[in-house]
Amino acid sequence: MSGSTDYIFSNTQNLKELERLQAIEQIFDQKTRERILTTGITEKWQCLEVGAGAGAIAKWLATVIGDSGKVIAVDLDTRFLAKIQSSNIEVLEADFCRLALESQSFDLIHARCLLIHIRDFQLALSKMVDLLKPGGWLVIEEPDFSAAKAIAGDSQMCQSVDQVNLAIEKMFADRGTDYALGAKLPEILQKYDWQKLSVENDAPVSPGRSGIAKMMKMSAMQLTEKYIATGKASYSDVDNYCLFAEDPNTQAIYHATVGVIAQK
Repeated sequence: MSGSTDYIFSNTQNLKELERLQAIEQIFDQKTRERILTTGITEKWQCLEVGAGAGAIAKWLATVIGDSGKVIAVDLDTRFLAKIQSSNIEVLEADFCRLALESQSFDLIHARCLLIHIRDFQLALSKMVDLLKPGGWLVIEEPDFSAAKAIAGDSQMCQSVDQVNLAIEKMFADRGTDYALGAKLPEILQKYDWQKLSVENDAPVSPGRSGIAKMMKMSAMQLTEKYIATGKASYSDVDNYCLFAEDPNTQAIYHATVGVIAQK
């Protein structure tokens, strides 16, 4: 993570936050690996993982590039990366926007659910482009919470889900960030000079008890006070949101994920 903003999960309890990060990995890692593999990643590549979280993608990258390659895993909070022992992974606890790294030194830079938390995300993006070698690849995956909506379920619970979604929008706005950044990412990236640029948008309709429903329930439980502080949702709304996420008879889009794969 970057310190250029007040990261919404920065004060969460260790065990609960690790569970949430591991849930994110279980939901999204397969698709992330597929996107990265389209770059042709191979041995000797120099890779940068920005916002490394619990470290699953950094460790996977290390197996793909082998001992002749290197992965630098950066996070503002490396509490869940401390046990990584791999010889070709370097863990840096730092604000990415203030981190001194050599220009044009990476074959691949990956970030997931990162820019949405950074006020000056344009600065972070420009830095990533500068750090790429000519011909290097940028793989970015960002959520678009403007796609979120309750589709099926008890009407009162659906109304509460809508209120919590409004609270999520306001929470990001109050921090100077955009909850719909994912949707705007392709247009933002157009201003750079790319050899190739492809965009994917995943917005699954998910039942209660699905991986993403459980992950969003975890987030709601950790961020309850922040949601309430927006004035858009009540405690009963958050309770109903959690019940909705646990009900296998409900259906919702919790958020879309926009993936961009670009070659410098």
